[in-house]
Amino acid sequence: MGNWEKEFFSVAFISYFVASCLYIGHLIWLKEKLGSWARVFTILGFLVNTLAMAARTMNAGHIPFANMYEFGMAFVWGLILLYIYIEYHHKNYSLGAFVLPVAFVLTGIFSNFYQEAHPLMPALKSNWLLIHVITAVIAYGALAISFALALMYLWKQRIEETGEEGPIMSKLPPLVTLSALVNQCIDLAVPFLTLLIITGAVWAEYAWGSYWRWDPKETWSLITWLIYAIYLHGRVSLGWRGKKAMNWAVVGFITVLFTFIGVNVLLPGLHSYALL
Repeated sequence: MGNWEKEFFSVAFISYFVASCLYIGHLIWLKEKLGSWARVFTILGFLVNTLAMAARTMNAGHIPFANMYEFGMAFVWGLILLYIYIEYHHKNYSLGAFVLPVAFVLTGIFSNFYQEAHPLMPALKSNWLLIHVITAVIAYGALAISFALALMYLWKQRIEETGEEGPIMSKLPPLVTLSALVNQCIDLAVPFLTLLIITGAVWAEYAWGSYWRWDPKETWSLITWLIYAIYLHGRVSLGWRGKKAMNWAVVGFITVLFTFIGVNVLLPGLHSYALL
């Protein structure tokens, strides 16, 4: 199975693409069967994504958390797992029309960073690797969904403001439900973002003898955390609601993407092994 890792992830990519098309088709043509098939392909993609991670583990001899490609597999896996739970709980296929395209695009991006499996670098041979990356998978997966649902909120709000409501609107959750889902995802993510920074600092002290060096990855991780901390403060203390809060959620996830992908590609530093 180890030799099939790349093929498994490619099948997951195709499955997420098909699921995206079916979810969008469900929203356009209002056919429940399309939503049902979309769920099938979402679950298929998740299962094959799991096989890809298992194959990578067998190939590399370690849990696949060592570089951008490997973490990308886990990131999308966590995103889809959380989405499956949300869809099951809310019984609404329309959510997938926004979430699955995000998963599909991320899978395509991470596929471009594919590389052969290799042994862990000395700095990565630590139990902190597992703890650090699991917190990132949970946090980033939840924030990816908050981003997709914030876009859905903004789209629905704009349609309502123009007064051009049609049958599609009957399939979309109420704005208050979408807002609550975005808030719940961010509420879940922020504690794990906090743990991500703390475990990273402890691990850095273990590996490099210093808790914090203002490395680009460390700096942008802190910026990301501050953006979501401001979001929570604005929501709780300043009464941020509606468009303002959703725009902040969108900007927050763009920062997440830059922290994880942009910094690795554009701002080399102590974490440059993420591309190795």
